[in-house]
Formats: sequence, structure tokens, C-alpha cells
Amino acid sequence: MFALVIAAITTLLTVAGLGYSAVALLSARAYVRRRRVAAGFAPPATILKPLRGVDAGMAEAFASHCRQEYPGEYEILFGVASLDDPAVGLVRELQEQFPERGIRLIVCPENLGANGKVSCLAQLLPHARHDYLLINDSDIRVGPRYLAHILAPFAPTERQPPVGMVTALYRGHTHGPGETPDRATVGSKLEALGISTDFAPAVLTSRWLERGLHFGLGSTLAVSRAALEAVGGLVPLADYLADDYQLGARVHAAGFRVELANEIVETSVPGWNFSGFWQHQLRWMRTMRESRRAGYAGMVFSYGLAWACLNLVASGLSLPALALFSIALLCRVALALGVGVGILGDGQVLRDLWLLLPRDLLALALWAWSYASDTVEWRGERMLIRDGKIVRPEPDANPAAVTVEKS
Repeated sequence: MFALVIAAITTLLTVAGLGYSAVALLSARAYVRRRRVAAGFAPPATILKPLRGVDAGMAEAFASHCRQEYPGEYEILFGVASLDDPAVGLVRELQEQFPERGIRLIVCPENLGANGKVSCLAQLLPHARHDYLLINDSDIRVGPRYLAHILAPFAPTERQPPVGMVTALYRGHTHGPGETPDRATVGSKLEALGISTDFAPAVLTSRWLERGLHFGLGSTLAVSRAALEAVGGLVPLADYLADDYQLGARVHAAGFRVELANEIVETSVPGWNFSGFWQHQLRWMRTMRESRRAGYAGMVFSYGLAWACLNLVASGLSLPALALFSIALLCRVALALGVGVGILGDGQVLRDLWLLLPRDLLALALWAWSYASDTVEWRGERMLIRDGKIVRPEPDANPAAVTVEKS
């Protein structure tokens, strides 16, 4: 009887997963067929880059921002907490390599909250000379038309409400322990595969169902100064872990539109071992759980292939269960190829397609385990997440009462 109950539940969840796949494919189609904004509006812009240490691919990522085919003026401000930071040397080299670019290095020593990145950004902001501000992570690599495509949606129109933020989808570039792409670890492959075949479809689905994007993605946060002032600036975000989500949500709540740009950028995925992959994913999922509770709970219906696999086991490899699993696998592959390859242009998806099933089973396990604790370890410190904010535990807290996750 227990097996029959499990089989019935997993059958229903698999069917729900098939429905999600259909909606995700329709959402991807809507994104592809949307009215594209022609690059033409090229206002002066400031790129803000907070730094801490040196990551894989950082030098090339910096250089890609300096090779922009952009008719307007732009500057790049790098912020560090101290001149002893290893990233300072890379910025100095960049200034020598691209003397024609307005590259400035600014020391941001104040601690305005638990999120050091936002503290740095808030201190960079007064030094920005332009009214369009672009924030992205230090390892983001971009194409030569990046600025043109990101800033084009800000062009004034009669349509209301005005655009306050532009964000962008991204794909992961895998690396091995020696930071070489040809020796990618299983952990880095799983991470990149999840970005292209799980995270990106979820973003497109949310955009379609909610009739617009209501949050931002850390790969690109381009915001007008008017929108930023309307939400009270960056300081109120200094205690939030998911600052990108919060900034986009607040810009939307203030009456501005959040647009998803035509541009696809690339992030560098470290050569994690399995443990590193698991802990990073768990931290990310707990952060998303606190930021978007209802949507996160609904993710249970997105793991159709994983549920189909469990249904196959619960039903004793019955013929109907095998047929259902085959349909779920077909839909999952179609979604992975349609979004990962078709939209993001991620050729790694083809290489790692065989990892789809184990990746989805792990994702389901991570989703369930994310409800077991509110504790993460971020930048070497154990933190609690409360309503999206980073909270340091009380000194007398019982260490055995929480689970510690390393990033």
C-alpha cells in the first residue's frame, strides 16, 4: 500500500512537471519572439565593480568591459576595502592596458552592513559621474556590444511606466581545479548545467507568468539614478544576501519596469568538488527561499524528470511508469536544448546532457534539504538568513542546533 501511495504521488508530481516544462517552453518562445529594442540610445554610463580577492577569469572579464563598441561615454569604477587586496594589481594593469578608458580605483573602507559587496557599491556611488549605473559581478565576461544592448531599453518612450532597471540572462563557463576549462570538474559541470537548463527557464517562466520581470539578476544590474533614488539608494540593501533580487524587486515596487536585455553574458564557474557544488547550491537555494517564498515552494512542480525517476522505482519499473519517464525525459531535454543552447548559446549543455537526470535528482534533494536550516557560511562566517537578511547568530547559540554550510 505504501508503494502504491508513493507511486500515485510521484505520478501526479511528474504530470505537474510536464505542465511546467510546457509553460517554460512557451515562456522561452515568448522571450525569443518579443519586440527587440534597437541599440541606439547611448547615454553616458558608469560601471561599478566591487572587488574582493582574485577569481578565475577575472582579468579577461575586466578587459571585456574595456573593449566595448559603444558610441557614448562610459567610465569604470573599481572598489576595494583596502589597497592590500590582490585585485588591486589587476586594476593597475588594466589602467595601463586601456589608458583611453576612464578607469578609477577607489578605496571603500566603511562597513555599512553584513553584505560587503553592497557596502562597497554604496561608497562607490558618490564617485559616479553619470546617471546610468551598471553593476555586475567581478567574473562576468561580456561581448563588445554589451553596453549598447543593456542601455538601449532606457530610451525615453511614451510607454508607462518607465524602465528603471535592465538585467540579463547568463551562462556558466566551467573550470577545473587549475582553472582550465578543458579539465572541468563534475561539480562545475553540474553548476553550469543548472544555470542554463534550470535557472534560466525559471526566470523566463516567471517573466511570462507575471507579465514582466519583478527582480534583478546579479549578472547585470543596470539602473537609472532616478530609480535608485526612488528606492532609497543602496544602503538599505547592505544586510541582504540576495541584493540583486532585492534591488530589482524594489525598483519594480517603486513603479518602474524591469527589462530583460537581448544580451547574454558569461560567468566563470570555479572547479568545485562535489562538496563545494552542494554547499554553494544550498546557500543559493536558502537565499532564494527567503527572498521569494511562494515561488520557491512552487519549484517542487518543476522537477518532473526527478519525480518520474522516483515514480519508476516506486512502481517497480512498470510499463506505464516507463512510458511516463520517457515523456518526462523528452520534455526535459527539449527544454534544456531550447533554452540552454537555443537562447543562451551554451554549447556545454550538449557535452553534459547525460548529467541532466543526476543533476535534477540532486536539485530535488537540495530543494527539500534547504528547509532543514536557516544557516549558511558566507565569506568564511557562519550566518543566519532571516527574511532575506544576513544575521549573525547570538554568541551563546548552540552550535549543534544548526547545520553549517560552506560556500
